[in-house]
Amino acid sequence: MGNKLELLAPAGDMERLNMAVAYGADAVYLAGTTFGMRAYAGNFSRDELYQAVRLCKAHGVRVHVTINTMPRGDEIAQLPAWLEVLDDAGVTAVIVADLGAFRLAQKYAPHVQKHISTQASVSNAITATAWYELGASRVILARECSLAEIREIRAKTPKELELEAFGHGAMCVSYSGRCLLSNYMTGRGGRDSSRGACAQPCRYQYALMEEKRPGEYFPVYEDEKGSYILSSRDMCMIDHVPELLDAGLDSLKIEGRAKSAYYAALVTGAYRHAIDAAQARQPLPQVWRDEVEKVSHRPYSTGFYFGDPGQYYEDARYIREWQITGIVQSCDSDGNAVVSLRNKFRAGDALELVGPDLAPVAFEAPMMEDLDGFPLEEPKKPQMLFRMRLPVQAPPLSILRRQAEGL
Repeated sequence: MGNKLELLAPAGDMERLNMAVAYGADAVYLAGTTFGMRAYAGNFSRDELYQAVRLCKAHGVRVHVTINTMPRGDEIAQLPAWLEVLDDAGVTAVIVADLGAFRLAQKYAPHVQKHISTQASVSNAITATAWYELGASRVILARECSLAEIREIRAKTPKELELEAFGHGAMCVSYSGRCLLSNYMTGRGGRDSSRGACAQPCRYQYALMEEKRPGEYFPVYEDEKGSYILSSRDMCMIDHVPELLDAGLDSLKIEGRAKSAYYAALVTGAYRHAIDAAQARQPLPQVWRDEVEKVSHRPYSTGFYFGDPGQYYEDARYIREWQITGIVQSCDSDGNAVVSLRNKFRAGDALELVGPDLAPVAFEAPMMEDLDGFPLEEPKKPQMLFRMRLPVQAPPLSILRRQAEGL
């Protein structure tokens, strides 16, 4: 376990970028308003991109920009201008899946590294080496690769070629995310999953209809709740980071550009501690392991690393046991904080405080006050700022949360 494992976190917008940086990401990946596989993530305008790169460089964090759609002819014609922006902004790498996009990136973004997206389905050493010989500095391996296959790819590829793999987040029932089901289910000109607009029809509940009995639907039952035959479990490899490191990976990637700032913070923080513990050859403290259970998720599996991950047939809903109530804006050494409200709570509620490198602290919400000094029992206006005494000093972007039961 001699190599250093990069922690690559999702940044769907500026708020999530700030969280990922604060909670320990070595690098972030994001998209502009075009050419990214998460069209509804928020994403970054041209000006926001420059701002994001400046912020990340100030914190020693690398910026990877996704150009991982499969663009049509009219779309790819617009790509050179965007690539020139990325080159000028000083991003670290572009993530591409399409060979034409890769060639354009070499021409119009010569100072930017080229990473090959998981959408390219690289699952063997010959393909990985071919991309390296074409000029790629990294391949993001297909999610279908086992740990044994990753070890073999590492052993049979040039040592200069970096290997990246997903370690946490949502899984797709299709091969490496290449799916036409969304296009089919949303009609002509509908939502193309290969161009960033997936409608997630794999999460729908389906029934069976016999052709001679139109309009008569027969439920497909796994049990009395029905069946979601295409719905995948989420991946969670936090218990196996030492094995990922030992397999020779250079980067561990967290899925989730369309997920919340709370998710970006907590999952990044948990894996930051997991990677640091693995590289120090120490066990991960349980308090950080538990953090991945406190974000919204579907039932977990270990993906394809140790065999078939299995589907989850009961429903397509997320497990949501905790709710974010506020974000710490500032806090002095005595715990006197200014907090921004996210969800309502009141004095007397049981809360937890967790932050960048701050293990969860349970406490009872005290009486608060508004910025004018008037007593406040229950802040109600979203995003409002108020003053609150915390049990410990908390760094900016620390999170207040409570259990969602009974909300």
